[in-house]
Formats: sequence, structure tokens, C-alpha cells
Amino acid sequence: MRLPPARATVALGGVTVAAFLLLGATGLQDRANILGAFIPARAAGLMQLSGSVPVWLTPLSACLLHGGLLHLAFNLLMLGFCGRFVEVAVGARGIVLLYVAGAYAAALAQFLLGPADTSPMIGASGAISALLGAYALLYGERRASVANRRLNALLNVVWLAAAWIGLQLLVGLAMSGPDGGIAIGAHIGGFLAGLALARPLLLWRYRSA
Repeated sequence: MRLPPARATVALGGVTVAAFLLLGATGLQDRANILGAFIPARAAGLMQLSGSVPVWLTPLSACLLHGGLLHLAFNLLMLGFCGRFVEVAVGARGIVLLYVAGAYAAALAQFLLGPADTSPMIGASGAISALLGAYALLYGERRASVANRRLNALLNVVWLAAAWIGLQLLVGLAMSGPDGGIAIGAHIGGFLAGLALARPLLLWRYRSA
């Protein structure tokens, strides 16, 4: 089956690549990765950062920032795969809403795990986790493993979540040393947002059908 064009997914990927190339070309990437990152301690009012993006916008600006080509490429791969299928179900507006909601849910989860944490959080992984959560809920039954339909769907959701976090840890390990520098809370927060919003967005899109 040929899928319709995933224009919103392509647009999100295009903006992300453009930001990475622009920052790299101007030599501002390292500085931007601090000033545009989501930092829990900033959100808690425990630290100030001159010249930085307004704290309420940093969950979105952080999505445009990546620690390197491998980080960017892996996120784009997952964005392209999950986004293409999810956009078919929820539409272009739905995919953008999922992405934005995932970014903020990821930041909130990371904040709740450590409000005093001064580590910058960058990357679109949290937002993409929302798309993966929606994909797991909408398409998870493709990997049938047990006879009970609800249990099968739950097992596939858990499997996809664990696989996503595991792959992120491997990417982080390859990039930055033993701890991987991966914001686990952010991934879980984004994933849960995708699970929560997938069906409401699907119903909203086809409300008049």
C-alpha cells in the first residue's frame, strides 16, 4: 500500500536539519546547545543564563539542537519512520500537536526527576518519543504475540518503549562515554504523552466522518 505524502513529518525533519547545518556553518552549535537547551534548574528558577532562549520555549528550541551527526541521524530515522505512519492516522495537524506535546511532556518529566539538575537537555528524542508512543498504540498489534488482544497491544507498547530507550542508550554511549548522557525521564514523558493523545487525536480528525 502506498502511503500519502507525510508533509508535516518531512517539514519537521527539514527544519531540524536546517538548524543543525546553520549552527554548524556559523560555529555557534556549542553555544546554542547551552543557550537553547532545556535545563531543569533554570525552569525551577535556581539559575540564570544570560542571552538564553526564554525558559518556556526551551522544550521546543532543544528539539532543534543535537550533539552531533549520529545523534541527529538517529532521531531523523525514527522521526521519518514513526511520523510517516502516525501522520496517516492523525493528519498533519495531529502530528505537529503530538510533537509539541511530546517536547513539553519530555521536559516536564525530566524536570520532575531533578528540578535542581543543571545538565542541558538537547535533542528531539523526547518529542519523537511521543510519535513512537502513538505509533505503538495505533500500530502495535502488528507484532502479534499472544491471543488476548488487549494484552498483546500492551506487550507491544512496552516492547517498543524498551527498544527505543535501549537504542537511545547505545547512541548516547557511542557519543559521550559510559553514562550515555541520555535523559531517560524525557523519553518516558514523551512516550506517555503519545500514548495519551493518539486516540483523542484520531477521533478528533474523523469527528465528522
